[in-house]
Amino acid sequence: MYFARTPSLLKKTLKQASWEMPDTEKKVYLTFDDGPTPMVTTTVLNILDTYNAKGTFFCIGKNVVDHPEIYEDILKRGHSIGNHTYNHLSGWETTAKKYVQNTEECAKVVNSNLFRPPYGRISPRQYNLLKDHYHIIMWSVLSWDFDPWLSWEHCMQNVVKNVRPGSIVVFHDSEKAADRCIPALKDCLKRLGNEGYEFAALPYKAIN
Repeated sequence: MYFARTPSLLKKTLKQASWEMPDTEKKVYLTFDDGPTPMVTTTVLNILDTYNAKGTFFCIGKNVVDHPEIYEDILKRGHSIGNHTYNHLSGWETTAKKYVQNTEECAKVVNSNLFRPPYGRISPRQYNLLKDHYHIIMWSVLSWDFDPWLSWEHCMQNVVKNVRPGSIVVFHDSEKAADRCIPALKDCLKRLGNEGYEFAALPYKAIN
């Protein structure tokens, strides 16, 4: 079951992960999962440029190998990047050994200490094996742009109604989410910008 705003009880399941940033300033941390994707990621980058916004892109390793020029464009435009495994594995359906190996394979092309588990699914064993090497990033607000049954307006409202200073927000720069991600992102940037929010990238460090 998914929530637009992550319940406090759920956050306690991974206490050492970051669900939000400790900001008193009106900053929002937009994150984008599952890219880089032709056309979609570039469109997202152009929208962010329009609003002078920075974000964090949690990249699938295979997509980086397939589209290195888009990955490089993310970096050149001053955004953060993070590891999202090499093959977008679900931790609940993968052994700890395979999950860590897949994450390390992604690290060969995504040079970042940030990690987000695909689907938010990670076992306690996987978490314990990765937490000393990566800053595990979850989220406090989920746009639900991956759901084809929702309108982009619904996704936009999921974000706008639940954002707080320091919120980490999830969008997806994937083909299946594009019809909702792109218009919802534009409207969120406009509305939240009018409310005085800034849009910042999560800090990260190279590990290789």
